[in-house]
Amino acid sequence: MMKKTILLLTLCATTCLSAQNTSVQWRNDRTGIYQERGLLKSWPADGPALLWSFNELGEGHTSVAIDQEMIYITGLIGDKGYLFLFDLDGKLLKKVGYGTEWNRSHNGARSTVAINAGMLYIYSGTGNLVCFDQRSLEVLWQKSIDKDFDGKNIMWGVTESPLIVDEKIILTPGGKVNNVVALNKNNGSLIWSCAGDGDASSYCSPLYIDDQQVPQIVTMLSGHIVGIDVATGKKLWSYKYENFRKIHPNTPIYHDNMLFCTSGYGKGSVMLRLTNGGRSVEKVWETKDLEPCHGGAVKIGEYIYGAGDHNKYWFCLEWETGKTRYKERTLDVGNVIFADGMLYCYGQKGEIALVRPNPEKFDIVSKFPVKMGDGPHWAHPVIYKGVLYIRHGNALMAYQLKQ
Repeated sequence: MMKKTILLLTLCATTCLSAQNTSVQWRNDRTGIYQERGLLKSWPADGPALLWSFNELGEGHTSVAIDQEMIYITGLIGDKGYLFLFDLDGKLLKKVGYGTEWNRSHNGARSTVAINAGMLYIYSGTGNLVCFDQRSLEVLWQKSIDKDFDGKNIMWGVTESPLIVDEKIILTPGGKVNNVVALNKNNGSLIWSCAGDGDASSYCSPLYIDDQQVPQIVTMLSGHIVGIDVATGKKLWSYKYENFRKIHPNTPIYHDNMLFCTSGYGKGSVMLRLTNGGRSVEKVWETKDLEPCHGGAVKIGEYIYGAGDHNKYWFCLEWETGKTRYKERTLDVGNVIFADGMLYCYGQKGEIALVRPNPEKFDIVSKFPVKMGDGPHWAHPVIYKGVLYIRHGNALMAYQLKQ
């Protein structure tokens, strides 16, 4: 009996520890891949059923973050940013201000709320990082990334969604000294600072790679892709990579030593291979084709799916070689996620398409228009428990993806 009790307590402790260390973050786990099952494989002509909507979010392009059956999202009203809390039925439970938000060009909230160990983190377009207690929504601490870490805001405001690794929260002030920093997630104190190559921040939400001899943070700055030792902040490697705008909003994609990095403005994509235990990289291939502005891409099997920017096509590339398998214009370019065997492509003209992954063609099964909200269709969709969440400007919509 004693052994069974000890085993039960051990399992409970392990489960609780796992739950505390689990982060809710940008594009699910930054890959755009959602582990949902039993979703519809085609939609009615007018799209899946609309469960509920809310049209008073204010301006913004952020996606929802969902944890403990609660939905979190941010928006700009006036010059202030607000955190909105909903239940899964769409009932607004709380609306809490978090300070100034970006209202200078392409106005609105930008960064997806990060959730970890009972705390919420909001990184405003004006460069303020605010940590809330998840239960009470009281502010625990906050930092001005520009003032506290010699950073400099960028043309269209901070768009980086914070990355949490163990006790660290990773951000990119883009300063000459404090180029990339790790703060203590509990109190905001500085753990380490990396000078990098002194590049400006470039809208990229960083990636954590843990299967190398040296676990590391990878991000794209205005002129380089860099790898940084997550434990010490030491720069491991850098690879020169820039476009004429010096803008790189897409989180890299990593698999089995291979690192796919892509950006718009005609730049294209590059595949790097991590070598020497993650201490260096080498170029595998490069292409001008797939070059999403900020729509991301997904790796499905041996292929990469995503949309261009200047070239206005949807693409499929071979992961190993970079060879283009197709390019098609049957949907306006936009962002992409994946769940239950299907691509969800959200075009910038407001159509959402359900697309079968197929290296031979852009295989649209169903599509429907987003009729609510205003402004650009930039927010990335989220899927949670069979529901598709779409944000368009001031509107949030929830669509039923299961019968």
